Amino acid sequence: MSVIRAKKSPSNDAAVRVMRPVRRVRTAAAVGIALAATLARPAPVNAAVATIGLGTAASFAVLAGAGITNTGPSTVNGDIGTFPTPSETGLGTLTLNGTDHAADAVTQQAKNDLTTAYNQAAGSGPATAVATELGGTTLTPGVYNSPTLAITGTLTLDTLGDPSAVFVFQTSSTLITATASSVIVLNGGTACNVFWQVGSSATLGTGSTLIGSLLTATSITATTGATIQGRLLASNGAVTLDTNTISRPACPPPAAPTTTTIVVAAPVIPILVPETTSPKTPSIIPATPIAPATTPAPTPSSPPTTAAATESSNQPSSPPTSAPASITSTTAAFVPPVTTQAPATAVPGEGDIPPTRLAFTGSDRRIGLLGFLLVAGGAILVFQTDRSRDRVPTRKVKKPRRTA
Repeated sequence: MSVIRAKKSPSNDAAVRVMRPVRRVRTAAAVGIALAATLARPAPVNAAVATIGLGTAASFAVLAGAGITNTGPSTVNGDIGTFPTPSETGLGTLTLNGTDHAADAVTQQAKNDLTTAYNQAAGSGPATAVATELGGTTLTPGVYNSPTLAITGTLTLDTLGDPSAVFVFQTSSTLITATASSVIVLNGGTACNVFWQVGSSATLGTGSTLIGSLLTATSITATTGATIQGRLLASNGAVTLDTNTISRPACPPPAAPTTTTIVVAAPVIPILVPETTSPKTPSIIPATPIAPATTPAPTPSSPPTTAAATESSNQPSSPPTSAPASITSTTAAFVPPVTTQAPATAVPGEGDIPPTRLAFTGSDRRIGLLGFLLVAGGAILVFQTDRSRDRVPTRKVKKPRRTA
């Protein structure tokens, strides 16, 4: 048995050697780009349900489109009004702690704002489908939808400790509450953030309690003894009362909804940035010629030397600073040019920084280091995979038999 190794063509071998590093660099770059895109992808954050803006309709406890009818001693804490039908009956037994705007301009504007609020409530979402019967259930903040809605017993709304939590109930048909049914809100919630959007009419059972603002497309009927902690707002129909108590909540103006997006910074690989310095120009101090020193010759008219002068001349005196009178210097001394180099401006805090510094950009160095290690590991993995692919398999060939 002998082993025969397959021979590679020189041209193919050269091509493989040329393409191999290109293929590795391309693969490593693809791994890095994919990693950066994954880390830079914004993390999804669930946005809170936006409250419903009622506009000028917020001051109304009862607002109708086809008149207001009252029977029995009802109490309304808030404004009332009706437009375009200005009919109001039974107000003699109604205690109103607010303003009766009837069909004035304030009511007309409130009706326009009610239409906007109704459409906003109908379009809120995403909605969770629920059964028609809400009694006996506990719901957390959100938007809930059903073809028809009914409450028998007690519906509990749990704000989960958030006093600004919003509840929106949507139905394309009717809302009917049974006798003595009730809605309660837990953990600091108020009627300000509970909304009922009803596509047809609503009927509130005898002795029942409803919390929230009731926005209907047609009519609202509150039967005997029903209590509403909120508002009765009928866009096109009438509002009928019978010994009821309606209390409009005092609510702060709604804040604009906010959405928080968390963006993870992509890893940034450190790069070397050469430090550039301005060229330093040497300054040359030109040679300054020295003026020739001259000493005037003594004149014959000098006064004679006296004894006092002689005695003073015998005292030690400083050596003369000028040349003898008979010598006149006419040759200037040459001072060679001196070359000085301007000192480099020191940068505070740099110390002995080499001319090449490491510049790093990024919000978190740990993320950058993680990305760098992942890219390097991916490149090594690709390199090892390519090496295993490039190995030439060997095969065993049987030695041919000799024939006689």
